[in-house]
Amino acid sequence: MSAFLHDDFLLDTELAQRLYHVYAENLPIIDYHTHLAARDLAENRRDPNPAAVFCDTPFSQRTMRAAGVPEEIIAGRIGTPRERFDHFAAVLVQAAGSPLHLWTHLVLRRCFDCDLVLSPKTAGSVWAHCRARLATPRFGMEEILQRGRVELVCTNDDAADELNYHKALRETHAGEEAGGLVVLPTLHLGASLAIGHPDWGNYIRYRIGQLADVDITTMRDLREALEKRFDAFAALGCRTADLPLSTICWREAAEYELDDIVGRLVNGRGAPGHEEIAKCQTAILKFAGEMCAARGWIMQIHMGVLRGQNRTMAARLGRDAGFDSISAATDGSGLAALLDNLTHRGVLPRMVVSSMNPAAQVVIGSVLGAFQSGGAAGAGKLQQGLSWVAAQTRGGLFAQLTELASLGVLGRTIAPASEAISAFSWTRHEQYRRVLCTFLAHLVDLGVCPEDEEALGHIVQDVCYHNVQQYFLGKE
Repeated sequence: MSAFLHDDFLLDTELAQRLYHVYAENLPIIDYHTHLAARDLAENRRDPNPAAVFCDTPFSQRTMRAAGVPEEIIAGRIGTPRERFDHFAAVLVQAAGSPLHLWTHLVLRRCFDCDLVLSPKTAGSVWAHCRARLATPRFGMEEILQRGRVELVCTNDDAADELNYHKALRETHAGEEAGGLVVLPTLHLGASLAIGHPDWGNYIRYRIGQLADVDITTMRDLREALEKRFDAFAALGCRTADLPLSTICWREAAEYELDDIVGRLVNGRGAPGHEEIAKCQTAILKFAGEMCAARGWIMQIHMGVLRGQNRTMAARLGRDAGFDSISAATDGSGLAALLDNLTHRGVLPRMVVSSMNPAAQVVIGSVLGAFQSGGAAGAGKLQQGLSWVAAQTRGGLFAQLTELASLGVLGRTIAPASEAISAFSWTRHEQYRRVLCTFLAHLVDLGVCPEDEEALGHIVQDVCYHNVQQYFLGKE
């Protein structure tokens, strides 16, 4: 029996241990897709107490709900933060096998230097230890990220964001030249793609339009306004755009059709039908691909997520409170149509495509393989991201790595981002790196890969760092 989180946890062979400790353990981190806020980084925000660190995240809240903790306690409407933390500790001790259990203890050990196992018996000691650490100067967001050797963080910024906090960060951080933490914006087009949302017309006309100084009444106007937002983000170093959808329903449309849809919606004249939504989304996807290709950006597409499915709770607590779910759609025809269109027009950008549904990953991998092309030094031009956090266990990561290796070239892939919702989320990279090393070592044990430690070590370093660095910071 092994000790909990010993030095070689998840590394079940001597080769895996050498690959991790020699080649992976001390690599820097490039976190190219997070949900961190630029304001929090600019202000170097500090969490007020351990409950804010461990309990107040969507995944923690979902887990507590599944264990029957009352919503009033989870939401902090009754009880103290310490009492909420006690409930979390009682749930966590029963959550064996959950990624949350591993991630919580990695944060305790790597960030708080706390070797205690969180449980109802230890909750008081863990609370006191972490609260004392949070009161010290080295627990601002920037210091936490630097502790994890994080070199680059891409935040999550709506297309209508005025980017004032990124401007402040640019003034206060010397950036790449000084070798410090680099914080770059990500152009998030989720709201722009949410054609069916009741407030889409107002958002486009009065937020995107006014910020870009464009009176939006046609699709051409919308493209003009979005291009100005691309320019504004580019001026602050942006290198990637994020496009989340439940699925890609590819519907070509004539310009006059698109003008009619946009004109009606921005003037509040009725709701769009499914075909109209698909036509507008298709037009925006095509345009975003062009913009990314022209600027050398990476286009990140996230599919398979259904947002705010529990309408009652989402209305009470807002988005990102743990009420999303996975779409069962696995059809790759929409993605293939997008890639075919961009390829045919010569504007296919570098792209990372993910589905929150693990069952769709093999479909995505096969579609991407049909459109790979040269020109992306150090890594394949089209990359595949991870599925939802529920699949980020040893078994889920093994399955993903198996698919990547069978459908592409594993050594030319890029490690997944953390999907960070807090500065402490950098610890998730350790789990992936350990599993990658074990996966490669298992190929050797099975006799299907030679025991060339140096070659395998290069794969580990490339996937975990060098490929990511070249892909996001280099040039095509």
